[in-house]
Amino acid sequence: MKVLVVFALVAAASAFSFLGDDDFSGFQKDESDGVPLAQKQHDINYLLYKVYEPLHNANLKTLADTFDPEAHASDYRDGGVAVLKLLKELEDHTLEEKQHYYSVFNATQREQAILLTNVLLQCQDWKTVISNAAYFRQRINEEEFVYALYTAAKHSPLAKNVVLPPIYEILPHFFTSNEVLQKAYKAKITATPGKFVTNFTGTPNNPEYRVAYFTEDIGLSNHYFNWHIEYPFWWNDTFGPHIERKGETFFWIHHQLNNRFDAERLSNHLDLVQKLHWDETLHDGFHPHTLYKYGSFFPVRPDDIHIENVDHVAEVHDLVVLENRIRDAIDHGYIIDKEGSKVDIKNEEGIDILGNIIESSLYSPNVEYYGSLNNLAHVLLGHQGDPHDKYHEAPSVLEHYETAIRDPAFYQLHKYIDDLFRKHKDRLPPYNKEELEFHGVAINNINIDGPLETYLEDYEYSLVNAVDDKDEVDNLEISTYIPRLKHKDFSFNVDIINNNNVDVLATIRIFAWPHRDSNGVIFPFNEGRWRAIELDKFFKTLKPGENHIVRKSVESSVTVPDVPSINTLHEKAEAALSGGSDLQLDQFVSATGLPNRLLIPKGNEAGVEFKLVVAVTDGAADAAINGLETFKKFHHYGYKGVYPDKKPHGYPLDRHVPDERIFHDIPNFAETIVKVFNHNEHIRHH
Repeated sequence: MKVLVVFALVAAASAFSFLGDDDFSGFQKDESDGVPLAQKQHDINYLLYKVYEPLHNANLKTLADTFDPEAHASDYRDGGVAVLKLLKELEDHTLEEKQHYYSVFNATQREQAILLTNVLLQCQDWKTVISNAAYFRQRINEEEFVYALYTAAKHSPLAKNVVLPPIYEILPHFFTSNEVLQKAYKAKITATPGKFVTNFTGTPNNPEYRVAYFTEDIGLSNHYFNWHIEYPFWWNDTFGPHIERKGETFFWIHHQLNNRFDAERLSNHLDLVQKLHWDETLHDGFHPHTLYKYGSFFPVRPDDIHIENVDHVAEVHDLVVLENRIRDAIDHGYIIDKEGSKVDIKNEEGIDILGNIIESSLYSPNVEYYGSLNNLAHVLLGHQGDPHDKYHEAPSVLEHYETAIRDPAFYQLHKYIDDLFRKHKDRLPPYNKEELEFHGVAINNINIDGPLETYLEDYEYSLVNAVDDKDEVDNLEISTYIPRLKHKDFSFNVDIINNNNVDVLATIRIFAWPHRDSNGVIFPFNEGRWRAIELDKFFKTLKPGENHIVRKSVESSVTVPDVPSINTLHEKAEAALSGGSDLQLDQFVSATGLPNRLLIPKGNEAGVEFKLVVAVTDGAADAAINGLETFKKFHHYGYKGVYPDKKPHGYPLDRHVPDERIFHDIPNFAETIVKVFNHNEHIRHH
């Protein structure tokens, strides 16, 4: 890859250091401090390039060696309080050592990563950010540094519009089998370029192998990781602005992952995921076939285990107690805050409070009482292969956001948690006709233009960060490729009539759910709507009379394009810097959305039936911001704190439907049956 040569050349002597504003005339500047976006992208690329090795950029290396964080108190918003605290930990040798694994669920390691995150968030200009990042990169645990830098870059206004490289290329050993990495090391040692195939984990002897294309999709893992750093459970408002609807979005992101996974299972003739029961057998084991960078294997969990207490972590009874407290709150319609007061949750805001309690977010009104059901469960399940620490195993895939969705137990756990959310939603009053209707607006027709058809296509990603450099061996092309699910382009066509005499703003929501279960039985409306996959939500001004609306699949507000490789990000940043041009990466700024190629489930040769539903509601009543039609950047989960509308996630299908006729009787709701096909097409690029 020519980019590897570029990395090596620029590492020796970069032409771009920290220049004054006059030196950046003609560049695309960030509105916050005048530093070109291309320079910021360049710096982030190099801070994450071969993160287990010394810095490969001369300017950053100089900063790491010469910068004195303590001497720049006026350059921090807090006067240097955060950086002094981190320096004290460093001086006392209490920080996690280098070349050791890190898990966000380990409280001590997490607090250390948060210390660095806070230091970077306190910096008042880009030079101070980068100087601290370079300084501490050289001195703290590598994986703590990655987590802190990603999180700070997500939340700092100074890093606005910087594109964070895909995490699977920064920490490739989390995603790539040990067998492939052994080949990569051999290629490096023998100076022989190589492209190696990565196979999905396991064999066809395991039924879960049929859906490994979904659970092991590295783009989906990147989405899940980025969502969690956008909405960190440990966030409090001393770090930055309040994150709106964080608990509700925790519910929705996992609800959608479960629904999508169930749709993939039905596409492959598998039963729906069964929710976890603490007193029953956990049937599906998991063998990740991956190795931490410095030697420890990701733990294996055998099949058919009875869930045990985990020494020094949690007892199963602890989780049952927390679950019962949450169930009591749902039944009563209120939670008890830390002052002992009742907080009503039997309303639209209740789902947000409940989500914060279950995760548990620091936004929880009573962390001490309601605990941390989700996080504790991840750790307890993650240790089931070695519950008594006989072998002192490393953290499991369930203890990393980067890898959690690979394990079948993840979906069973979140089906169990989703059931708690459903109990809450089902206690809310159903929507009545007046709440659902959009006066004067009716859907005349919905159809799909183009095939609902999926296929597999090989995707290549770099392993350059997986192998160590050797002075006597030049950088060379080492990569792997893996099949990824994609769909052919299609469009939704919706014909809407506006019988009002004036323009009206409409919110158009599109969902689909599997029409039949694994036995071929049609899902009743109330069951189907809870299994609905959100395909799109957008806003449109309807003129009086007929409106023909075409919405392309690539435009879906639920999805984003896959993030470019770090090599592509590097090439584009260097080209923009050397040419004095703008860096054009706007469409990749958010990786929080689902990859666009996963918008629809796989389907199969015979075609899997889905009920497609479209709801058109009053956009003026829904709107939370102005200019909705011009709001083109990804914002579906409240990206950067901006929510487009006031309605709950999943509206109008989020509440119990005792009689489906209410939906059939309103003219602004329409449904049809469509089929999704997969003809076993596999496009290979090797």
